[in-house]
Amino acid sequence: MEDKKNKSIIDKFWDLLASVKLAIIIFALIALTSIVGTILEQGADEARNLQILAKLFGESVAPSLYTIFNKLGFMDMYHSWWFISILILFSVNLIICSLDRLPKVWKLISEPMAPSPEEKLRKFLITREVVIQGPAAKVRDTVADALKQLGFKSQEVTEEKGFQFFSQKGPYSRLGVFITHCSILVILCGAIIGLRFGFKGYVNVPEGTATNLAFADRGTRNIPLGFEVRCDNFDAEFYGMSDMPKEYRSWLTILKDGREVLKKSIVVNDPLTYEGITFYQASYGFMNENIDRGIFLFRLISANGQSSDIQLRLGDSFHIQGSNISGKILNFSPALRIDEHGHAFTYANQMNNPAVLIDFSESGARTLTGWILKRHPETWQLPNGDRVEFLDYWGVEFTGLQVRKDPGVWIVYFGCFAMSAGLFIAFFMSHRKIWVKLVEEKNSTRILVGATANKNRAAFERKVDTLLSLLGRKEKGEK
Repeated sequence: MEDKKNKSIIDKFWDLLASVKLAIIIFALIALTSIVGTILEQGADEARNLQILAKLFGESVAPSLYTIFNKLGFMDMYHSWWFISILILFSVNLIICSLDRLPKVWKLISEPMAPSPEEKLRKFLITREVVIQGPAAKVRDTVADALKQLGFKSQEVTEEKGFQFFSQKGPYSRLGVFITHCSILVILCGAIIGLRFGFKGYVNVPEGTATNLAFADRGTRNIPLGFEVRCDNFDAEFYGMSDMPKEYRSWLTILKDGREVLKKSIVVNDPLTYEGITFYQASYGFMNENIDRGIFLFRLISANGQSSDIQLRLGDSFHIQGSNISGKILNFSPALRIDEHGHAFTYANQMNNPAVLIDFSESGARTLTGWILKRHPETWQLPNGDRVEFLDYWGVEFTGLQVRKDPGVWIVYFGCFAMSAGLFIAFFMSHRKIWVKLVEEKNSTRILVGATANKNRAAFERKVDTLLSLLGRKEKGEK
């Protein structure tokens, strides 16, 4: 109590920063705020988070809660000053806590082993005693061999009535917790570098167009990429005839100073990365305003087998080679459905079931007007044996890309690797010390074993029992 009263303000402040209680409080704050930041979508539209809050707390209080959370910075909390301040305070606590304990631990590691008196050996938590027939000089080699078999490189001293062996294993395992502490700091540094010098945004790129910008902070901040990304094509694959997308793929090209430097098709979980910026496939959509500029891709196959690929726009006409059939594109629907009365209608503003309405004529006389559906090949066949395959309608879809730059990601990966190593050392390795004292008594030798382990004492006790078992077998002449 007197020592506490005599401590200076600096010492008291140091003790506060080195406190495990402070670490628990800070860690709890990080956990609680992260829960809120996980529930609320970071950087999302106001309507989206209002919807989330309404589901959790009711529509009446959702607007008030949104205002409070928005003012507190929870809509982009991982970039907020207070969250970064908590991380910095946690780092300071971790550093000071480690510095406060490291000298004592290092002393235990670097302190050389020395013989121990019998009284001290008997006070160890792990003690064993056995008597073996024969003089101590003869038993000495047996003990040395047994220790060697257990992996201990022992030292030996000669005493008045015999010998003493002592050895240790894993002294540096005590540093496992400090490796873990350092790895946490490395991960935090990587995260802060990513938050400070990286970004997370999005961009919608229509087919056939390129952009050199991404957008963040709900579209209010433009982020120059330093190059252009172009969407050459987009395609969605569905499960059977349902509207549930199975896979959607974008064919992207990176242009630097007007030159194509990289091409790649991306899907979910298989992104494109260039100059540290990664493009993830996130969404897609249909642009109704581009319907007049879109290009239809058809394959025309006549009844006698002649084939040709053509590109047309809405309102264009075509002729099937080797046939008297001509056609004109009248209309397009991104998602066509026929009701019970036979009337066609568009049921979604996505390319779920694209269909094109074509007016056919033979030798100038109108013969047929009908819908040709991309996902229904049975609609491609004409009555006279000709075939119009609807391959694509290019230029009317956009690919939604999540754009991310995180210069600290490799630092985080290294920190995670170091943490795994530190945790393995801390939990599965221990600092073990053993002393074996040989005391000659008449025609026998009394062997006293004393041992300590800072962790996994039960496992080390089994090792000591194995040592005694080896000594017993040696005494009986067994190998």
